[in-house]
Amino acid sequence: MSRSDLVVGLDIGSSKIVTLVGQYYPEEERLNVIGVSNFPAEGMRKGQIVDIEKATQSMIKSIEAAERMANFSISEAYVSLSAPHIKSLNSQGVVAISDPTGEITEEDVERVIEGAKAVSLPSSQEILHVIPRHYSVDGQSGVVDPVGMAGVRLEVESHIVTASTPALRNLSKCLDESGIRVLDYVFSGFSSAESVLTPTEKELGVILVDMGASVTSLTIYHEGAPAYSGVIPIGAKNVTNDLAIGLRLSLDDAEELKLKLTA
Repeated sequence: MSRSDLVVGLDIGSSKIVTLVGQYYPEEERLNVIGVSNFPAEGMRKGQIVDIEKATQSMIKSIEAAERMANFSISEAYVSLSAPHIKSLNSQGVVAISDPTGEITEEDVERVIEGAKAVSLPSSQEILHVIPRHYSVDGQSGVVDPVGMAGVRLEVESHIVTASTPALRNLSKCLDESGIRVLDYVFSGFSSAESVLTPTEKELGVILVDMGASVTSLTIYHEGAPAYSGVIPIGAKNVTNDLAIGLRLSLDDAEELKLKLTA
């Protein structure tokens, strides 16, 4: 039997918390979903924690349900999040090639990406992702992978996504109390893009709109890489509220009508 690794994803939303457990087989590059749970979120508003105790209990219940289905104990996970505090900007980095022969190495790529991180951010924001959009070698732009190329000057244009430090600390506290070690945080717009967009769509240019209950994630791809990422505090609940007001319905009836019309 092929060796497998357990991979867990935790999606923290405003209305629900989803836990997904997968069994990944590296040799076959295959992922089997063996556990999934969908539990109503309490203590959350517009993607952010407003009651730590209630949010923690919701996470615990979602995780425990997935554990029972997968028959595995979960101790670590990748965490997907989307909230209005998610911001983005594009930045450039420049370095001189360190190898005397002029061949670009992995270390040069790491240095130029680190240089792109040198941006001025508010003290309440921290970097969540740094994604290279494209490289330039001695003025030659559009380079996808510069490793092994000859040159003396390496530049990168990168897409940087930031998140609120206090919001991440509150989320980390809930996850710690839930017994989960965070392997990494992932902006939900990127995880959605990896699920539904093709390389051709990303190359030609596409806008991905991921509407949740209270927030909507926006990700714009251009020439194969993200150019803009953001979150607006408007979601499907706003549609339900507008239907309820406009048609003079209860919220439950408006929600049922919305679901029927979008099915």
